Amino acid sequence: MDVKRVISVLLGFPLVVIILTFGNKYIVDVFLVLIAMLSMQEYFNAISKDAKPVRWIGYLSCIPIGFIHILPIYFSAEIIQKILIMVIPTIVLLLFGQVIFTNMKTNFKDIAYTFFGMFYIIGCITFIALLRGLDNGIILVWYAIFAAWGTDTFAYLIGMRFGKHKMSKISPKKSIEGAIAGTVSSVIIIAIYTLIMNNIYNLGYSYLYVIIAGIILSIIGQLGDFAASSIKRYVDVKDYSNLIPGHGGMLDRIDSLIFIAPFAYMFFSII
Repeated sequence: MDVKRVISVLLGFPLVVIILTFGNKYIVDVFLVLIAMLSMQEYFNAISKDAKPVRWIGYLSCIPIGFIHILPIYFSAEIIQKILIMVIPTIVLLLFGQVIFTNMKTNFKDIAYTFFGMFYIIGCITFIALLRGLDNGIILVWYAIFAAWGTDTFAYLIGMRFGKHKMSKISPKKSIEGAIAGTVSSVIIIAIYTLIMNNIYNLGYSYLYVIIAGIILSIIGQLGDFAASSIKRYVDVKDYSNLIPGHGGMLDRIDSLIFIAPFAYMFFSII
């Protein structure tokens, strides 16, 4: 057992619990801005071995996450929709403006890597804020977290002990046995969590629905883990940073969660 990994969980998990449970949606949004900036920093540092990302646009693009639940107070849904429609064209304009005004010292590959990182990291983290902002969002956001971290934890523990069949050269230490155990364990956690929440708050969530959603989200989370690993393997880095001892960087820790977030928002906004 990796002692550093255990200590990091014991110190970091309570902080996440406090912010997501007791912080209002505005505090959570600001917290997610910081998470997004740290993740973008790690991504940019990783791909800097192969490109020169446009960092200032990436960092600035994290800030709107903090206004997701403030804008509806001052603007109508119609105006917000028009603003959102213009986000991607504006980012593309700024990125190509960087190419033009630097006389191609920033090239197409640089802005392509930058745009992908923004879409991948900032776009997905935005859905965590949207999920937390739903009615009962304090409860619903934990479905995404349990699907991600429950899968990661038990896939690691079971795979380390019983894993025999490797899944992919992208992440050679991951096994089929670990992947199955991670999904089964996370679904059990989700079912128990639903039982507790239904009894405490009289919610009436469907067990069948959350179990099916849990299986799908767990699988998606594992794909997210492989996706982040494929980027690291391409640029030849082991971890995105050493920010969290035993876990690597922020992006190493949330790679599953950010992949899950958009789908969790879709599933649980239906509930």
